[in-house]
Amino acid sequence: MILPTVALLLLCNTSLAAPTQRGQASPVNKGLVAIGIVPANARDTTGTTIGGIGSAIALKRGTFRKTSGGTYTGTLIVQPDRGYKLSQLMASHAARPLTVDNTVDFQGRQHEFNFNFKPYYGAVNLSYADAQKTLKLTYKRTLLYTERFGKHTTGLDPLDVRPKTKKDPIIPVPSVKNKNNLSIDAESLVLDSDGRLVFHTSPGEATTVAEAIVQFLAYVYKFDRHGDLQQVIQPPQAVVPYLAGKVNFTSATNPDTGRFEGLTASPDGKKLYAMLQSALIQDGGDKDKTSRYARLLEYNVAGWTPKLTREWVVPLPQTDKGKTLAQSEIHYLDGKKFLVLSRDGHGNGDDESTSAYKSVDILDISRATDIHGTSYDQSTPVSPGGVLAAGVTPAEYTQFVSLIDNNQLGRFGLHNGGAFDDTLIAAKWESLALAPVFDPRYPHDYFLFVGADNDFNTLDGTMVGEPYSTSYGRDVQNQFMVYRVTLPTVPNGSVAHSIGI
Repeated sequence: MILPTVALLLLCNTSLAAPTQRGQASPVNKGLVAIGIVPANARDTTGTTIGGIGSAIALKRGTFRKTSGGTYTGTLIVQPDRGYKLSQLMASHAARPLTVDNTVDFQGRQHEFNFNFKPYYGAVNLSYADAQKTLKLTYKRTLLYTERFGKHTTGLDPLDVRPKTKKDPIIPVPSVKNKNNLSIDAESLVLDSDGRLVFHTSPGEATTVAEAIVQFLAYVYKFDRHGDLQQVIQPPQAVVPYLAGKVNFTSATNPDTGRFEGLTASPDGKKLYAMLQSALIQDGGDKDKTSRYARLLEYNVAGWTPKLTREWVVPLPQTDKGKTLAQSEIHYLDGKKFLVLSRDGHGNGDDESTSAYKSVDILDISRATDIHGTSYDQSTPVSPGGVLAAGVTPAEYTQFVSLIDNNQLGRFGLHNGGAFDDTLIAAKWESLALAPVFDPRYPHDYFLFVGADNDFNTLDGTMVGEPYSTSYGRDVQNQFMVYRVTLPTVPNGSVAHSIGI
């Protein structure tokens, strides 16, 4: 059971038989309309396993279309995180040199998948095989990320830092002397109007995202359309990971401060929003029962030099036992409201098959206190021990689209809880994208794409040139779902503009 945390539960209409009326003020969940799968053992053009691709998704600008037959086509950009951990690779390769604390020299990348989907609105449950036909994903190409001097990025644990330069702040690297490459664990993705890539990264992950307590770091990296690093945005001191007074990005030890996840932008690309996965260490983030108060930061990126302009406290949902359900992604709606994906870590890919909370929720900052530029950006905790400071009003958080409604999942041959098989819902849903429905009767209806991170779990994998078989013992397919939702406060045309159509 999940406690109602901040606001009343929104109306959740799980049947498309009663569409939303024009002018309705509240968002409405009209239900699951499509699912798609990328096989766990799929390979990219480098021969590497395509996994973790639900860590971040975005619709490629200018590609989304509605056909005359009622189907939709487009291209989905998907971005994996830092690769499969070598400790779980085949034992004969465990001593290979390109490893640091079980992380691997996985070059950051994005993949393009063309898709074709036809929403299913019927009441009769589809078989799992037929359900997969509602969203067909076809691999197209891979783009690899490079940093300064054309060096490839790496997924190796950043045990060292590259000193500050004229272009960059202190940069996380495995070793300045032996492996001076930018270390990234890419967790979010924004495509700007020039086709450039902006993503949030989280090198340093001592446990899985499902545990959501020790993932940290808050840099934002801007890459051009060719995958070359252009700019690095460093957050306020409070968010940068420090250990014993020094900047330290390693995952081997929790920092004294800092950790970050979630990125979105306004439709015109002038404002960038970055959100913590849960509370900063100093704000109670060292314990799951005190890590509720995350932060959302707004940057003005209209010019070359980004400027922090606003910052708010976000109260994340908690279980009935008081454990925080960390967020995995955010998505801009109208400047005051955002979608937020919060969840537990249960399902396919975990040891527990029954999930109690996976939900795309509504965040409203309109009445929240702006704390940017205050002592809370320096050394003063805003919620020490999990108790919010007096005088600080948090944003309002409201549950919206549950991803574990068995009635909706059952329509597409999926289930929450029970047997561990391909039809079990994935554990780690981590990404969001929006597209217009193009229905003149319901101009405020949108398709909500949601992607899951399968942690590269496959029995037939390849990583850094070596074969592996997951210690999890089974394939975890790359799952995607599409919901239809009504979002009345989203300005007409803004979603279309944001994806270049």
